Amino acid sequence: MNMKKYIITIAMAFFAISINSQTSTTIIPIENDSRVITTGVPFLLIASDARAASMGDMGVATSVDVYSQFWNPSKYAFSESKSGFGLSYTPYLSKLVNDISLGNLTYFNRINERSAFAVSLRYFSLGEIEIIQDEFSQALIEKPNELTMDVSYSLRLADQFSMGVALRYLRSDLRIQAVDETAKAASSYAVDISAFYQGEEQNYGDVDGRWRAGMIIQNLGPKIKYDESSINDSFIPTNLKLGAGFDFLLDQYNTVSVTAEFAKLLVPTPPVMGREYNFTDNNQNGIYDEGVDELGELLSNESVIYEGQDPNVDFLSGVFQSFSDAPGGFSEELKEFTWALGAEYVYDDSFALRAGYFNESEDKGARKFLALGAGFKFSGTRVDLSYLFSASKVPSPLENTLRFSLTFDFGSNAYLEY
Repeated sequence: MNMKKYIITIAMAFFAISINSQTSTTIIPIENDSRVITTGVPFLLIASDARAASMGDMGVATSVDVYSQFWNPSKYAFSESKSGFGLSYTPYLSKLVNDISLGNLTYFNRINERSAFAVSLRYFSLGEIEIIQDEFSQALIEKPNELTMDVSYSLRLADQFSMGVALRYLRSDLRIQAVDETAKAASSYAVDISAFYQGEEQNYGDVDGRWRAGMIIQNLGPKIKYDESSINDSFIPTNLKLGAGFDFLLDQYNTVSVTAEFAKLLVPTPPVMGREYNFTDNNQNGIYDEGVDELGELLSNESVIYEGQDPNVDFLSGVFQSFSDAPGGFSEELKEFTWALGAEYVYDDSFALRAGYFNESEDKGARKFLALGAGFKFSGTRVDLSYLFSASKVPSPLENTLRFSLTFDFGSNAYLEY
C-alpha cells in the first residue's frame, strides 16, 4: 500500500513539472535587419536633367520644361513653345570610375491648344567590365546597361488643369553572358498617371503671383524578371509624388519660384526577419522571456517573418500594402516619405539661379544633399548645370558631380499662357 502511494506521488510530481515547464516555439529577430526598401532598375530614381537636380531632385510641380516627361508629362499642355528637344548627361560614381553615366534624350510637341505628346530615352551605362577566366584565355569585355523608352500624352481638361499618361518599356541587361551562357536581359513595362494645376496670375498685396501643383503615380507595372525563377523577381520603383509651388512675379523681368515636393515608394516594406527556436516556457505565459525561459535548438536555418507583412505579392497588391505594412507602424510609414525644397530665380527667361535640398530618413537610405545650379538661354538654346553636395554620413554616388543639360526650343511663344 505504501509502495502504491509512493508511485502515485512520483507520477503527480512528474506531471506537475511537465505542466510548469511546457515546450513552445519563439522567433528571435535578426539583429541589424535593414529597413531600407530596395527595388529593381533603381536608376529610374536618378534625376537626369540638371534643372531638376539643382532644385533637390524635383519636377512634379515646377514650371514646364523639355524634361517634364520624367517628372510630370501633364505639364506639356502648358508649354509656350511648340516643341522642344533636350539631351542631358549625368556622371555616376565619378570619384571611383569615369565610365558609368546616365544619359537622357527627350522630345515633345504641343499638338494644339489642349494637348501634347512626348517621347524619351534614358540609358544607364555601367561602363566596361573586363573578364579573364584563366591565365590562358583572352580578356572578354562586357558592357552591362539599363534603359527605358517612354511615350506620353497630355490633355488639358480645363484652362488651369491637365492630366497625362505615359507608357514605359524597361530593359535591364546586367547579367554577364561570359559567366552564364543562359543569361539574358530582363524587361518589364510601366505606366505613369499624372496631373498638373497652374493658376492664373493674381495680385497678393505687394506682389503678383501664381500657384502650381502636381502629382504623379510613376512606374506602375509588373515586377522585372532576371531569370525564369520567380524567387528573384524584383519590384520596379513605383512611387507617388506630390508637390506645390508659388511663383513670385516681381516684375516683367524677375521671377522667384519656391516649390516643395514629397515622394513615397509604393512597394512593400521589408519585414523584420528572425529565426524560430524551441524554448521551455518556465513561467507558462506563452512568451519567451530572456533570463527566465530556456532557449532550445534552432528549428530551421530559413528566416521567418518576425514583424511586418509578407512582401511576396503582385505589384498591384504591393501598391496598397505599402501604405500599412511597415513593422514600426504609422511612424515608420511617415519615414518612408522623402521631401525636397527648391527655389529658382529667373531673369527675363534668359538666366536662372537655382538651389534645393533633398531629405530621406536615416532608416530608409539616408540620402540628404544640397544642390546648386544655373541656366543660360540664347535664342532658343538653353544650357543648364547643377552640382551636388552630400549632407549625409552615407556617401552619395552623385556627390561633387556636375550634371549637364542642353535644350532646344522650337517655335518659342507659339502659345501664350501667362
